[in-house]
Amino acid sequence: MSSMPQDINNEERDGYVSLPRHIAIIMDGNGRWAEQRHLPRFAGHRAGVESVREIVRSCGEKGIQALTLFAFSSENWRRPQKEVGLLMELFLTALEHEAKKLHKNEVQLRIIGDTSAFPEKIRKRIREAESLTANNNRLILNIAANYGGKWDITQAVQHLARQVQQGELAPEEIDAERIAGQLNMHDLPEPDLFIRTGGEQRISNFLIWQLAYTELYFTDVLWPDFNRDQLEQALSSFAGRQRRFGRTGEQVGKLKHA
Repeated sequence: MSSMPQDINNEERDGYVSLPRHIAIIMDGNGRWAEQRHLPRFAGHRAGVESVREIVRSCGEKGIQALTLFAFSSENWRRPQKEVGLLMELFLTALEHEAKKLHKNEVQLRIIGDTSAFPEKIRKRIREAESLTANNNRLILNIAANYGGKWDITQAVQHLARQVQQGELAPEEIDAERIAGQLNMHDLPEPDLFIRTGGEQRISNFLIWQLAYTELYFTDVLWPDFNRDQLEQALSSFAGRQRRFGRTGEQVGKLKHA
C-alpha cells in the first residue's frame, strides 16, 4: 500500500467525497456513562458493546469497506487490575458470542495489536474468530486490542531492520512506502474519517501513522449513547469537507475535471 493517500482518485465532486471507505473510532466514555448512572464502570463497557453492534450494522448497510475500533490500548494495562480483568472477560465473551453473528452478516473480523500479551484462551478465540470470518467481504471489522500507534511503527521498523541485517534490504531503500507496508492494516485504505466520542480531542496513540491525512471528528456523546443518528452526523460532517492532501482547493478542482 502506498504511504500517500489515494482518495484523490475517488472524489465525486471537487474533493468532496460522500462516504468514507474506512472509518476509525475511539470509543470513549463508557466509564463516565456508568458513573453518571451511579453504576460500576464495567456496566458502561457492557453497554458500549450494543453501540458496537449498531455501528457495525450501519457501516455494513452503507457499504463502508472497513471499520476500525480502538477497544484496548497498550496503555490500558495501567488501569485498576479489577477493571482490566473484567475487560478481558468481556473481550473473551464478545469473541465467543459475536463471531458467528459477524460471519452470518458477512463481516470479516481482524484483531490488530500485540496479542501475545493476552491469555492463551483469548488468543485461541481470536484465531478461531478470524479463521471463521476470513473470507467475508461485506465489511472488514478491525478491533485494536493491546494496540498502540508507536508500537505499530516500532514493529514495522524492526521488521525492516531485520531485513537489512540479513542483507535482503539496503538502508537507503527504506522509505515511507516500505514502512507503511509493514504496518497493521497495510492492505487496507488508510482511514478517511476518525471519530472520537466522549468529548476528548486527541488521538491517544491510535493509528498515528495511518491518520496522517484523515478527517477528524470529535463529539461529546459518550460511546454507549453513540448510535446510527450520531454516525449520520459524523458522516454529514465528513461529506462537507474538501480533501486536498496538501494541494489547494483550485488544484483539486482541476484534477477532478482533468
